[in-house]
Amino acid sequence: MKILIAYDGSECSNAAIADLPRAGLPAEAEVQILSVTEAAQPANEAPYLAMVGGGEFPLLEDTEPAVDMAIQTSGGLAEQARIRLQAHFPGWKIATETWADCAQFAILRKAQTWEPDLIVVGSHGRSFIGRLVLGSVSRYVLTHADCSVRISRRLLHRSDRRIRLVIGTDGSDRSLAAVRAVASRNWPAGTEARVVGVVDSRLVVAAMSVPEGIESAASEEEALRGGLSKATRRAAGELARAGLHASPQVLGGVPSAVLIAEAESWGADCIFIGARGLAGMERVLLGCAANAVSARAHCSVEVVRQHRA
Repeated sequence: MKILIAYDGSECSNAAIADLPRAGLPAEAEVQILSVTEAAQPANEAPYLAMVGGGEFPLLEDTEPAVDMAIQTSGGLAEQARIRLQAHFPGWKIATETWADCAQFAILRKAQTWEPDLIVVGSHGRSFIGRLVLGSVSRYVLTHADCSVRISRRLLHRSDRRIRLVIGTDGSDRSLAAVRAVASRNWPAGTEARVVGVVDSRLVVAAMSVPEGIESAASEEEALRGGLSKATRRAAGELARAGLHASPQVLGGVPSAVLIAEAESWGADCIFIGARGLAGMERVLLGCAANAVSARAHCSVEVVRQHRA
């Protein structure tokens, strides 16, 4: 497994490092810690393309010493993160890199060339300001990366407590990919998982607008619930065979809100959710569920995306 970890020494990126031992990751992996410093030419003096594009910022002569110092500092922070991770994962092969660039562009360019299976980024939480920060880096990476992305948050529970996972499913191939990603991980004994299918109340309401009205809505809800019941039972069975204590659950409401509420009330460590690919409308559809869950959940969120063939 190849894992790209974005690290800047902040509280949220330290939380991401602390979260990884409870992510079920393999004992052996190839890991790259990328530390990005944004010390560069002032925006009002940079060419327009450098301001909006993905290229490295051009540097003025008198800014180079400051950038060199910032890179050295970032490199030292990345090395500290490497030492912490190596203590938890002695079998990991960990390297560090430090770039002077815009964080989200650097992460994506590194991912394009190195092709990780998973990108790990920290999140500042659920506050309004935190969501703005999420939007500037984590959300951009989430919606533009072509691999899985883990939005890590600080640990909410004791590190020796049994791990609890919520896996959202709608019976589709993308949610099946999320189930299989969880099943393939190296979870400690006693790890619990709830596979949650949500009957989308918006679809039921939409069904009431047709001439058949209430009867049509009831029929639509019954069909959705039946399909989700089968999907969640199958997924729970696959997770149980992988050694997790798994249970299926079918609830009603808006899927993103239900997954967040279920994870919060149960005290989940992470929500796993599948994502479509990145072509056009699929990127918009991702925002309807994965982005909403990633931005508002109390716990870590992993959005599972299968590599393109």
